[in-house]
Amino acid sequence: MGRRGRRHHDKRPRFEHRINERIRARAVQVIDDEGKNLGNLHPREAVKIAKSKKLDLVEISPNANPPVCKMMDYGKWRYERDKRKKEQRDNTQALREVKMRPKIGDHDFEVKTKQVERLLNSGDKVKVTLRFRGREVVHQHLAKELLQRVGDEVSDAGNIVSQPTMQGRTMSVILAPA
Repeated sequence: MGRRGRRHHDKRPRFEHRINERIRARAVQVIDDEGKNLGNLHPREAVKIAKSKKLDLVEISPNANPPVCKMMDYGKWRYERDKRKKEQRDNTQALREVKMRPKIGDHDFEVKTKQVERLLNSGDKVKVTLRFRGREVVHQHLAKELLQRVGDEVSDAGNIVSQPTMQGRTMSVILAPA
């Protein structure tokens, strides 16, 4: 009887770029660490030159004819690239949503506005959404007043970016940090 289930293989690519001895081309166009073109060389010669400078030979453009390789410190380059990606991820503002009803009680309104204020102070954009049920949709003017009141309550932490808009049975407004 055969084994059940699947083997767990590592799904990550082993190498993003071919480096040093892994370059499988007859000739490569070499660019040194200062950006100068050294011309077409055999990969072994290019690796020797890179090793003498204590650098790696990295295949930048494998589909070119001949493939383009650059001399660089591969570990440092990967570290800096990952650091840039992480910075880009950290700089994105999240859009958080706070949901309410048009007939919200006074205390519930205070709790929700404190939540909106806390999110704005942490640097996130906030979408305040009012969901209508049944015949409540007739009283859209009350909902607009409520959303305006939310904007006024949190005016020190943020301001209204978009005016109240209707989408189906929901009315929403977006607030951004001040």
